[in-house]
Amino acid sequence: MLDLSSQPHPDPIQVRINCAIVTVSDTRTPDTDSSGALIQQLLQSAGHTVGKYRIIPDEPTQICAELDSTISMVPTIQAIVFNGGTGISARDTTYDAIANVLTKTLPGFGEIFRCLSYQDIGSRAIASRAIAGTYQHLLVFSLPGSRGAVQLGMEKLILPELIHLVTQLT
Repeated sequence: MLDLSSQPHPDPIQVRINCAIVTVSDTRTPDTDSSGALIQQLLQSAGHTVGKYRIIPDEPTQICAELDSTISMVPTIQAIVFNGGTGISARDTTYDAIANVLTKTLPGFGEIFRCLSYQDIGSRAIASRAIAGTYQHLLVFSLPGSRGAVQLGMEKLILPELIHLVTQLT
């Protein structure tokens, strides 16, 4: 379990959050998706569940459809973690698709992610378009697809705040 006692306002109880994981990639398969596997491992190690896992191509319509289908098909999902498609190449459309549909954004997520990433990879962190916010009743995170970025985002930002943010949504 994650130790939240160092938080300024620790959550009073451990709550199990039901999450979805979506890897956005034109090339990964379940056998080669080490970032998606790492997200699953970290969520489960922290006491959360994974109610849905998918790999989808980097197509804006499919990214938005995945948000809608998660809400309608698995209404018990409380948070969704996307990974991949956050760079600036022509095929990186995850950020744009998600940013255009979020109900509310959490600008601090991307800002802090890039700050922490800068400590690891230097100025290349400016190319990261990590984003988080809400979509209807769903908490949405979008991370770069590299294992290092996933580990950083999960351990330093998502896991320490997941319960708090989902609790605020409900």
